[in-house]
Amino acid sequence: MKDELVTLNPSPSSWLERWSLDPAVAFLNHGSFGACPLAVMDAQQQWRSRIERQPLQFFGRDLEPLLDTARHELAAFVGADPENLAFVPNATTGINTVLRSLTLSPDDELLTTNQEYNACRNALHYVAERAGAKIVVASIPFPIESPQQVIEAVLGCVSARTRLVLIDHIVSQTGLIFPLEPLVTELNRQGIETLVDGAHAPGMVPLKLSAIGATYYTGNCHKWLCAPKGAAFLVVQRDRQSAIRPLTISHGANSPRTDRTRFRLEFDWTGTDDPSPYLCIPEAIRVMGSLLPGGWDELMATNHALAIAGRQVLCQTLNIPPPCPDDMLGAMAVVTLPDGNPQWLQDTLLERYQIEVPIVPYPTPSSRQVRISAQLYNSLEQYSDLAAAIAELLSDAAAQCK
Repeated sequence: MKDELVTLNPSPSSWLERWSLDPAVAFLNHGSFGACPLAVMDAQQQWRSRIERQPLQFFGRDLEPLLDTARHELAAFVGADPENLAFVPNATTGINTVLRSLTLSPDDELLTTNQEYNACRNALHYVAERAGAKIVVASIPFPIESPQQVIEAVLGCVSARTRLVLIDHIVSQTGLIFPLEPLVTELNRQGIETLVDGAHAPGMVPLKLSAIGATYYTGNCHKWLCAPKGAAFLVVQRDRQSAIRPLTISHGANSPRTDRTRFRLEFDWTGTDDPSPYLCIPEAIRVMGSLLPGGWDELMATNHALAIAGRQVLCQTLNIPPPCPDDMLGAMAVVTLPDGNPQWLQDTLLERYQIEVPIVPYPTPSSRQVRISAQLYNSLEQYSDLAAAIAELLSDAAAQCK
């Protein structure tokens, strides 16, 4: 059985050949910006060449049905109604799109957590300040023992004034997968809108967005789906679509067409741009889904297992306990290091050891969380090298303090 697995699954170095990543660097940071496979990059160039051969034909006649096809394929992959899905360039844009469309009042409370992504927190603060609304922050413990602690922390901060809950699906700083379904179900029961920041979820964990039932859900396709940069989506429940407008108002706002919804007309054309990232999403789904015999299910399971194994190596080498259960993680994992200078550690790991990995300053500026990602091109040996490098640097720093 072991020999069969070796035959079916090339070594990480063989997988790396499918990407344009620098082979001299141990790239353990797929989670930040993703990495687009060469086959998908080739497809993007073909789309760009087609655009430039006859721009008017492409934008004026071809683009709309092409976007429809890409949207239907993406919707099937994430388990959403394609009529509820719009393309946006990134999840931060999706968050801003919803927040800046809402009509808020000083009586409203906007609930989020202490682990929400900084860019999205900034957007929340912006709209709250303009409306005089109040922001309430639920404190999610970290380290954490169970998903129930997330549910209790969030629901414990709900009040009669709670208008909307902004919550991560998978947290950037800690890698935690939040228990969305029970949370959203209860918030829906109370009539509270939910805006889910699912930046990391598509391609990392199986998605059935219709079952989750969030009012609004946005996710990136350039991370774990491995589409080109500039590919993301926003899902808006049908009964809320009339209130949600794109950040750029364009021709769709007064289009006389009646064959498409206003939501579709406005989001599908916001001005001249490069639509190739959206059009490459189906190719990214096909390419990544073809890498292992078990398709996407096996790919997600493989990446999860590698992330857990990599975390175990770090914890054992550094003598640090894991901060959360295995089942609260996907393809990213975090280990808490002693306080210090996060940026110095991250830069030194690259400069001295050729290891690219984020050292996250969470929950304070001097806190240090090393966050590993796991993609097919990574290997357990790389996490062992990372652990040894961190141990050496921490030892050197301790010796200098004596």
